[in-house]
Amino acid sequence: MYLCYVDESGTGQVLNPAVPDSVPVLAIGGFTVPESQMKALAWDFIALKKQFRPELRTVPTLSQVVHHEIKGETLRKCFRRPGRNQRRMAQRFLDQLLTILETRDCTVMARLWVKQDSVVNDDAAMYGASVTALCENFEHYLAARSSSGIAVLDSRNPTDNVGNVHCVTTRKFGRGGDRMPHLPESPVFGHSNTHLGLQIADLLVSAVLAPAASVTYAGDLQGNVHCHPGFREVRDLYCPRLGKLQHRYLTPSGKWTGGVVVSDARGHRSAGKLFAPTAAKTGEAASGFPAQVAPHELATAASFPNSPASAP
Repeated sequence: MYLCYVDESGTGQVLNPAVPDSVPVLAIGGFTVPESQMKALAWDFIALKKQFRPELRTVPTLSQVVHHEIKGETLRKCFRRPGRNQRRMAQRFLDQLLTILETRDCTVMARLWVKQDSVVNDDAAMYGASVTALCENFEHYLAARSSSGIAVLDSRNPTDNVGNVHCVTTRKFGRGGDRMPHLPESPVFGHSNTHLGLQIADLLVSAVLAPAASVTYAGDLQGNVHCHPGFREVRDLYCPRLGKLQHRYLTPSGKWTGGVVVSDARGHRSAGKLFAPTAAKTGEAASGFPAQVAPHELATAASFPNSPASAP
């Protein structure tokens, strides 16, 4: 059995280039882990938390250690600050976090939505389409291993939760047959302060993928806090490693899909921009994983609901 933890960073709210904290990217993603590795992953992460939060070494109960969250937003601030020590602390933390994912046989998947200036987006449709695409990716991953799995989403609120999984439920239990047979149930919900897997998903999405995507695809925004030059370091240090953790596969039509998919309504660029070395030539694929192609050739989530098409 495998577990898949999913969290989000950002919103579908209108991007206003004149507002310094207007969010240019909605990132929804997470990771999978084999059940056999889950306990080791949890203890690895607990040890990491104690290493970087020494006060946790002396708390009287394990539940207090679990409850204490190191948020991705906190690490993003470290990369924006001029102090070298804080940046190095954040670098070491993320480096060790990715080492845990690599060691524990995890895979990474995400849907990254890059917004156009002043365009109204359908936040609910974007999130629902993303969850569906991630579950389809997870289904393919499970089928290849003749295994089953459960997806755990970070709980938002009851209304959003219902809408976010409805399309998965209909794919499983509709009259046309079960399109995700290796997922015995629709995604379930958890709270990050009680689930270590959701805390890791938050760090992966909020501290790495969202800032890396913002500076890569919306770096032309002047003075936007989410496109800080320090986030180039995040992209260059960690995205090539994440690229090697993707589960990507060929569709019957011969197109690559899965892994991290970018829907760039701003510049129509592919996810390869995240993973290729900065100096790579145009169209050159980063080594270690299949080439990433145009968004419209990837997953079902790769278009913006109620907005101009995301591909030329």
